[in-house]
Amino acid sequence: MSKISGGCLCGSVKFEITNDFSQFHLCHCQQCQKITGSAHASNLFCQSGHITWLAGMDKTKRFDYPNRHFARVFCTECGTGLPYLVNKGKTLIVPAGSLDVDEETVFNVAPQDNIFWHERAAWYDAALAAPTFAGFPK
Repeated sequence: MSKISGGCLCGSVKFEITNDFSQFHLCHCQQCQKITGSAHASNLFCQSGHITWLAGMDKTKRFDYPNRHFARVFCTECGTGLPYLVNKGKTLIVPAGSLDVDEETVFNVAPQDNIFWHERAAWYDAALAAPTFAGFPK
C-alpha cells in the first residue's frame, strides 16, 4: 500500500499514513459542525497501526467532549485538526483535510456517504449552488 503524508498548517506536526482506509464519511451532525467550524467533517477511518508520527507529537492536544463519543486532536500552534484514536485505540479517525494531497493523490476509498444529513447546516444547500472560483473572487 502507498503512503500519504500529512500534518498541520504550520508544519509543526507531521505524519505518514498507509492509504488503506476502510471508511470515508462526510458527517453533517451538529457536533461535527462545531468541532470543525464548518458545514461537515470529512473523516477517513483506518486501523490504528497505519500511522507513523514523524514530528510534533508534543505539539498536539486531545480534547474529549463530555458525555459524547467525540474527540478532537489538534496542533497547539495552529489549531489544525489531526488524526485521533477511538474504539479503545483500535480505530484511527483521520480528518481528510490534514492529509497532503494534490490532483494526483487518490484515496483507496471515495467518500461513501453524507451522514446526519437532516442536521446539515441550513445554508449548505445554497452553498452547493453558489458560484465557484479558482481563488478569491474579484
